Amino acid sequence: MHIGLYFGSFNPVHIGHLAIAGYLAQFTDLEQVWLVVSPHNPLKEKSSLLKDHHRLAMVNAAVEDIPYIRSSDIEFSLPQPSYTVNTLAYLKEKYPQHRFSLIMGSDNLAGFKKWKNYEIILQEYQLYVYPRQGFDPGSLNLHPAVVHVNAPQIELSSTMIRQAVKGKKDVRCFMPIKAWEYMREMHFYEH
Repeated sequence: MHIGLYFGSFNPVHIGHLAIAGYLAQFTDLEQVWLVVSPHNPLKEKSSLLKDHHRLAMVNAAVEDIPYIRSSDIEFSLPQPSYTVNTLAYLKEKYPQHRFSLIMGSDNLAGFKKWKNYEIILQEYQLYVYPRQGFDPGSLNLHPAVVHVNAPQIELSSTMIRQAVKGKKDVRCFMPIKAWEYMREMHFYEH
C-alpha cells in the first residue's frame, strides 16, 4: 500500500488538515494518509503543545469514520526530539509491505534543507507538496522526488483556533465535530 505521511503537531487538528489529507488520499496515487502526531518538532517550542495523548485523542476522534485517513502515534515511542529521517527508517523496517511518501506544504519545502539528513529523504522518498499561499517552495521545487498537488488551500491554522478559543469564540465550524467536542469537554486552550 502507498501511504502518505502527514506529520504535524495537530494542536488542535482542524478541517484544513482533513481537507488536505482527504484530497491526497482521493486525488493522487496515495491509497491512505496517516496523520502522524509529532510529540515535539525540533523547530517548534515544546511548551506551547497540548499533551501528546490529548492531541492524539482529538486526531483519533476526527478520523474514526474515514477509512482512508488514520492516526499514528509512531513517534511517541521514538527518541526525542523527533527527526523525520529516523521515523521514516523505523516505518520502513516495521512495515516493509508499504511504500511511504511525505506530505508537506510548500512552506515546509522552502525550509527542507534545514531538516536532518534531508538528502537521504529526497533519495528514498517522494514528497507530495501542497500549495501554501505566500510561500515560495525554493530551489527544491523542481527536484524529481517532489510531486506538486493542487490540494485546496484553506487559510486556517491551529494557532488561530487556539487564540479564538481563548477569546471565547465558537470554533466548531473549523474543526471535525468530534475533535471539537473533545476539546470543549476538556476545556483546552481556554486560558
